[in-house]
Amino acid sequence: MAQGCLKCLKYTMCIANFLCFMCGVAVLGFGVFMMVNVRVEALTPTLASFSVANMLLISGIIITCVSFLGFLGALKENRCLLLTFFLLLFFLMLVELTAACLLLMFEGEIATLVKDDLNKGLTKAKSGNSTKEMNDWNLIQTKFDCCGVDNVTDWGDKVPESCCKEICNASDPKYREKGCLVKLKTMFEENFLTTGISVIVLCIIEVLGMCFAMTLFCHISRSGLGYKL
Repeated sequence: MAQGCLKCLKYTMCIANFLCFMCGVAVLGFGVFMMVNVRVEALTPTLASFSVANMLLISGIIITCVSFLGFLGALKENRCLLLTFFLLLFFLMLVELTAACLLLMFEGEIATLVKDDLNKGLTKAKSGNSTKEMNDWNLIQTKFDCCGVDNVTDWGDKVPESCCKEICNASDPKYREKGCLVKLKTMFEENFLTTGISVIVLCIIEVLGMCFAMTLFCHISRSGLGYKL
């Protein structure tokens, strides 16, 4: 009976890690797609390394590597791989919880940093030295129905057509009323609950993965199977 339960646990771990591996590949692929086709790093020059595309790319690599390790460790009943899988999950959970706490503690400072960086990006776009910055701002302003960082006055006398609600009328232009910073804040606040629930669910999955891995590890240790490959 116990042997049957442990076999069930082993194959459950294999299936769960295989599904996580496929999810990781999908996230990685989406990150590569965004990096190639939706590059808006010019909006925040200083924080360009923390773009959504880069975060998706890093997350996809981590998910695929860790899930492959768990899958192989469970399938081959390898103590070394299972212990490594357990430690990696524990470390990832600590990093996620630490990051969540820091975001909550320094929310105001992060908002100020993002605003300053957006202003730097807009200043570069206004200078007209590169079309890259201007294209990024046109994309974000059209997508989020916003204009400038705070409002249209941020552009001075160089207001782009993407700030207009419709076709710009020289005599009476109708600009988008809200700034992009307000729109981004609103989007974050609207998705705050979903993000929080996702983090909690992710932590629960990681705890279950650690429990399964340690249970299988202890069984293999008692059986004397060791590092069977």
